[in-house]
Amino acid sequence: MSHTVPHIVVIGGGAGGLELVTRLGHQFGKRGKARVTLVDRSPTHIWKPLLHEVATGSLDSGIDEVSYRGHARAHHFHFQLGTLTGIDRAERQLTLAPINDDSGTQVVPGRTLQYDYLVLALGSQSNDFGTPGVAQHCNFLDSREQAERFRQKLLNQFLRLSVQNRDQADNPARLTIAIVGAGATGVELSAELHNAARMIGSFGFEGMDKGQLDVHLIEAGPRILPALSERISASAHLELTKIGVKVRTGTRIVEATEQGLHTADGETISADLMVWAAGIKAPAFLAQLDGLETNRINQVMVHPSLQSLTDERIFAIGDCAGCPIGENRWVPPRAQAAHQMASHLIKNLKRLFNQQPMQPFVYKDHGSLVSLSRFSTVGSLMGNLTSGSFFIEGHLARMFYVSLYRMHQLALHGPLATLLMAFVEHINKVLRPRLKLH
Repeated sequence: MSHTVPHIVVIGGGAGGLELVTRLGHQFGKRGKARVTLVDRSPTHIWKPLLHEVATGSLDSGIDEVSYRGHARAHHFHFQLGTLTGIDRAERQLTLAPINDDSGTQVVPGRTLQYDYLVLALGSQSNDFGTPGVAQHCNFLDSREQAERFRQKLLNQFLRLSVQNRDQADNPARLTIAIVGAGATGVELSAELHNAARMIGSFGFEGMDKGQLDVHLIEAGPRILPALSERISASAHLELTKIGVKVRTGTRIVEATEQGLHTADGETISADLMVWAAGIKAPAFLAQLDGLETNRINQVMVHPSLQSLTDERIFAIGDCAGCPIGENRWVPPRAQAAHQMASHLIKNLKRLFNQQPMQPFVYKDHGSLVSLSRFSTVGSLMGNLTSGSFFIEGHLARMFYVSLYRMHQLALHGPLATLLMAFVEHINKVLRPRLKLH
């Protein structure tokens, strides 16, 4: 290789990827022990569990997002804007797609990038399971751009109904939103939509503060939040019903059209806006990357060391990694798993550079929390895979839920900057509108 120190390239700046390069920059980049490069298709990062708040306007992504270039300069790693299109494992070389502007004019040509160690941290995206019409007619919340597009559509719907309700006050129009998938994203979005609708009336939108919103939360399985305990599921179901969400379990969607969603029972659920949040898969192109072994949802299969089964110089972490934790059990696609994998991989790379054997990754389930906007928060703490956990809700649960984001900020920025960010957030609640209205 042309460089004298190892070059670690991380593809994907999500929760795990950005935490990884931040700490690698301090441990190796700052000391000249390795060159660290992050590659991402977007110039900025926002914590994915916050996207449902971006989608409703209760969070301004322009304030909370992190510039990769600025962060790289402050934390001793390099950043390249680009989309991975191929890997040549024999040459240890990546291919990045050309970068075009909004009009399609090429700004940066396609490039190649050499690596010594490669980490895939590409996250996941919604899985439509090949359901007809979903890709054409449903909204997704896999990225900041998608969340912002949905927010604009939502504001347009609020404006349309506001005008209609002003002209026909005796027969107010209603806005119907259907969300397919009652995992954490679907549940949190349904509550946040009701919160946004209740606030929007104070900004001059007629009628929306009077309950002119119908939200259908649709789940194919027998209960919402199927990955969590029955107690959390039952509590969340009750809270959603209280605020007016129409929860529909045991309802499988077989087609989406411009008018609405069609169920396996022959029913049509009409909707003005539709969101697909059912299931996840890793990006499809991972299955075509120079022989890397993947599973049915495109995750790169890895050893407990987080090395890919195919190539010991290629690692995978987070949602795009298929990591075993026992017989027929896998590390779940959660932000806490990506955080733990990033922390473990830093230790393993250090051991690798010191010519010591790498250690297996052990996932520790610290529980799960689901935010129902300002209405409630439910979840469990101190869970693990062998023993129980205890249930919490209300203000205590909300405090722990907020602390998850603070831990992410702490990993990226350190204690002082995180404290200042929390202070600025409190100031903004006084100075800025509670909803982003443009």
